[in-house]
Amino acid sequence: MTTSTEQPPAAEQAATTLLRFATAGSVDDGKSTLVGRLLHDSKSVLTDQLEAVEHASRSRGQEAPDLALLTDGLRAEREQGITIDVAYRYFATARRRFILADTPGHVQYTRNMVTGASTAELAVVLVDARNGVVEQTRRHAAVAALLRVPHVVLAVNKMDLVGYQESVFAAIAEEFTAYATELGVPEITAIPISALVGDNVVEPSAHMDWYGGPTVLEHLESVPVSHDLTACHARFPVQYVIRPQTAEHPDYRGYAGQIAAGVFRVGDRVAVLPSGRTSEITAIDALGESVDIAWAPQSVTIRLADDIDISRGDLLAPAADAPPTSQDVEATVCHVADRPLTVGQRVLLKHTTRTVKAIVKEIPSRLTLDDLSQHPEPGRLVANDIGRVTVRTAEPLALDAYADSRRTGSFLLIDPADGTTLAAGMAGESFASTAPAPAPAAAADDEEGWDF
Repeated sequence: MTTSTEQPPAAEQAATTLLRFATAGSVDDGKSTLVGRLLHDSKSVLTDQLEAVEHASRSRGQEAPDLALLTDGLRAEREQGITIDVAYRYFATARRRFILADTPGHVQYTRNMVTGASTAELAVVLVDARNGVVEQTRRHAAVAALLRVPHVVLAVNKMDLVGYQESVFAAIAEEFTAYATELGVPEITAIPISALVGDNVVEPSAHMDWYGGPTVLEHLESVPVSHDLTACHARFPVQYVIRPQTAEHPDYRGYAGQIAAGVFRVGDRVAVLPSGRTSEITAIDALGESVDIAWAPQSVTIRLADDIDISRGDLLAPAADAPPTSQDVEATVCHVADRPLTVGQRVLLKHTTRTVKAIVKEIPSRLTLDDLSQHPEPGRLVANDIGRVTVRTAEPLALDAYADSRRTGSFLLIDPADGTTLAAGMAGESFASTAPAPAPAAAADDEEGWDF
């Protein structure tokens, strides 16, 4: 029996909207305290959790509960008073549900900010009102812009320590906004706060009557959520090929996976990439039933009219809207490993469900965060560097530009020796794509099968 599956009504979607957001900032700017204040003042903390925090705070000689302990879960974090790992928290208000990622501030943990912001639709960048915009603030703004996070909130924290002066807030907001705008951040909202006291976090501040904008929570509840994957180019990475070969299903052949973007319907003409063969969708199976339509991010099994050689890592896309395939990948990467990434290095490139051998052919430039200039031909990228790379793969890949699709325009570079993630890559142009296109690199002889 075929079930016609329709998308939820708009009213129902509005009532259950989910916002993923990340917090970032330099060390001691108050990220964990802000998150703790959000959870506490929005009544999202269980009684036993609050009692545990109060007990831990008293044992450290503090009279008031240290709300940062609500998110600093590692023992080393609590002892040092810093964030090391990405702390994910879920909470909800009457208007919206939230998944937040509290990311570390130390420069050596910038890679964790890449992880936390990769799926975020909003980034809260904290700045200590006493210190203003520092290098790590610029780094986090650059990562947010590079990852195409559509909304950025500048939270100027510790306003209580500068006498709630409007001039201090205005100067920091102007400097950061100019920098983020140059990076290409589409929307920047500046909010003066004191996470420790609670000013403008959930409740409006009585100390800053010169500020007439929203509190942090009000902005989080009202910012437009734009993660409608159904409006994107339809993409279906094949995760697994299902062939029961039983008496009941002797000829069943289905391709299982999660729809990365867009909508697929029975009767659609699709291309199988990278081979380029085409066929028609004859059936879509979801949760044990046949459906006429499926959309991202549903997990389904798709059946085709023709027997085509399809395996894990292949990509199904509309025949009239298929991405180009290529063995030459030009991208911007955030280097996240302790070991450097060098020209000529052999790596594995993981894109959706496909992993192929690759060689780093060129590193045309490295981004200088102070003035957003490009340092040409650095030869290598070290931990936390952001740079342009050209990679040659052993097999063709069907990558979208990251600007068009965060899901199918991203990839990882992996060390083939031990599986360590080396870099997170974004295909296509970036916010700092001012360097000229590199000339094709000549292939080097290789006796171990890495010459592509």
